[in-house]
Amino acid sequence: MPSLPRSVAVLAATTLTAALAVSPAVATAAIVADPIAYSADDATLSLSPLGTFETGLFDVSGAEIVQAHGDRLFVVNAQAGSVDVLDYSDPAAIAQEFSISSDGVANSVAIRADGLGAIAFEAPDKVGAGHVVFFDATAADASTAVLGEVTVGALPDMVAISADGTHAVVANEGEPADDFSSDPEGSVAVITLPAAKLAPAQESVRIADFHAFEAGGPKTLPEGVRVFGPRPHGDDLPVSRNLEPEYVAVDGGIAYVALQEANAVAVVDLASATVTHILALGFKDLGLAGNGIDPSDRDPNGAPTFSIRTYPGLHGVFMPDAIASYVANGTTYLVSANEGDAREWGDYVEPVRVKDLAKDGFGPVCADSALAPFQKDGDLGRLNVTKELGFDEANGCYSELYAFGGRSFSIWTTDGTQVFDSGDAFERITHAAIPQFFNSNHTEANLEGRSDDKGPEPESVAIGTLSGRTYAFLGFERVGGIVVFDITDPAASRFVTYVNNRDFAADPESSEAGDLGPEGIAFIPAASSATGEPLLAVGNEVSGTTTLFSIADLLVPFNTAVPTFSGAPDVGTTLRATPGTWTPGVGGAAVGFSYQWLRDGAPIAGATRSTYRVAVADQGRPLSVRVTAAQDAASATADSAPVTVRRISIASVVASPTLATTTSKVTVTVRIVSTGGAKATGEVRVTVGGKTFTGTAVDGVAKIAIGKLTRGIRAITATYAGDSVVSPTAGLGIVLVL
Repeated sequence: MPSLPRSVAVLAATTLTAALAVSPAVATAAIVADPIAYSADDATLSLSPLGTFETGLFDVSGAEIVQAHGDRLFVVNAQAGSVDVLDYSDPAAIAQEFSISSDGVANSVAIRADGLGAIAFEAPDKVGAGHVVFFDATAADASTAVLGEVTVGALPDMVAISADGTHAVVANEGEPADDFSSDPEGSVAVITLPAAKLAPAQESVRIADFHAFEAGGPKTLPEGVRVFGPRPHGDDLPVSRNLEPEYVAVDGGIAYVALQEANAVAVVDLASATVTHILALGFKDLGLAGNGIDPSDRDPNGAPTFSIRTYPGLHGVFMPDAIASYVANGTTYLVSANEGDAREWGDYVEPVRVKDLAKDGFGPVCADSALAPFQKDGDLGRLNVTKELGFDEANGCYSELYAFGGRSFSIWTTDGTQVFDSGDAFERITHAAIPQFFNSNHTEANLEGRSDDKGPEPESVAIGTLSGRTYAFLGFERVGGIVVFDITDPAASRFVTYVNNRDFAADPESSEAGDLGPEGIAFIPAASSATGEPLLAVGNEVSGTTTLFSIADLLVPFNTAVPTFSGAPDVGTTLRATPGTWTPGVGGAAVGFSYQWLRDGAPIAGATRSTYRVAVADQGRPLSVRVTAAQDAASATADSAPVTVRRISIASVVASPTLATTTSKVTVTVRIVSTGGAKATGEVRVTVGGKTFTGTAVDGVAKIAIGKLTRGIRAITATYAGDSVVSPTAGLGIVLVL
């Protein structure tokens, strides 16, 4: 990633202890009134900002990498040198609980499924050995969170945990000293994790280095892997010191580690903790149709215009920052956010504007180069390129030029073959969404302020799956916002939507500006989300905000009227469900329905038809039906309102007197007894000799006066209508009238 104001961060961090509690703080940053949104016509999902937590820190990396566990977000606050622990159980009111800190600067955080967390800390002197602090993500407070720490390599910039939870992998970037007086080795730490939620011992740390790729070593550094710049240590491990591991993606027992400045990916075997090989990523041909860029902020000066152009002989150096892995059709792929980065340490400055190549003493563009006519400000003159590539030694001039980054994202096989690149889509999408602030910077709102550098500058990437489709969520560091591509079919990846929670008219240092400089993204699946719905968490380093976005899966059928069922809630009755009303998701395929009956909210084994016969075991318990609406691979559920099954009851009927005369006034007592001791209430009817008398049951007893009867044996029929708890019943009695 680009160099951060580490002197500020280190000064703050070194004043903190290993675990620092803070007073609870609540989000104050506003979701902007009108977030920018632009989508494909057939978009299959949408993003909407739900809530934001604001640190109050502007442009000092107050919120970077973010991870979720339970109802908490863990956010790297590099300025404070800590990880802030936020409660997001209410996304609209995110609140800080405490922070976890140590010596130096926090750069990255990762959390295992059981809550074992790891934080990568660079040393106060960044060229010294960093360390990883392990913590309990479920701890109640800072004082009980920290479990221990281990030492790793210089400037641990990223930590990841394997899906099986057995390893933590740390990219030790090993950046040079700010004055380039020293340059530590880049390396990858492989840490074997205990099965329990405990810190590993130092003996569990193994370092995968790059020594085998030095000149004369057993492994060959592939052509195209960039090793360049000053060598403050001379011939002492120049390759190992030059390579700077940036980001880690783990797939099974293999870690793929971005070497950003080298434009390469290292492949690390976790079992042996060795770098097995390095993949050179090659270069993007910006002369091909579909690969163009807008290279100037002065086309013309004072009134730049959107203009995507191709230039034969101009290339982009992918230089990915974040990478991620996923599986499609049984094959593992890597996804890279092609940010680009330049070395600028001490007196060494890699980037130079095209028009200044000759003036700055590096040599002119060759007169016979296809690029020679395009060196004015309106074309390539303002574009920053690397001085390290494209120089023709024999002729003393640049025959080709290489710009930083791809202004794109790419998908690669694990052998380094590119199967997809988004080409010029990022610039076209952001221009369509916000033409008046196309290629704006993050610290200020402007038009084409970054066209001469790296454009939107894709920085971060996260992968998520919804309804059987896989999506890449990518953050634009400069203009801001999140772009989403459907990458289910890697070679045919396509744009879905773009959303930017930013108000370009507001003061960038105010809350009203929204989110500036997305640095870290985390996809939170519904099964792991505190809200039960899929979310996207984004840490924004310039605005110091952490924002949660809801993810609406537009492939999923939408329920507009909940399911219902008919039939009395009594034992032996057959209930019949109707699915409710549903709006089909995108694509318009037919919606099919399936059913699951629930008792106390839990599925009843085998009760998966649209009808259900009420069982004795259901007495006194709520029944409902869950309907699943399926449309292709997408599905959604909706539950009916629950209805409690009434208790079985029996009625006894007794006349008083039981032996009466024609002059006796007879009273009938009806006693209603139900299971579970429920007391019946409500109407009771008694029929004698063709006449019906009505009474009311109180605590299960109804006394009904029926008066005088004629001589004979008289049958008495009692019926109870039932109430909300006790089912209807009937009983018989007799009275002998003399």
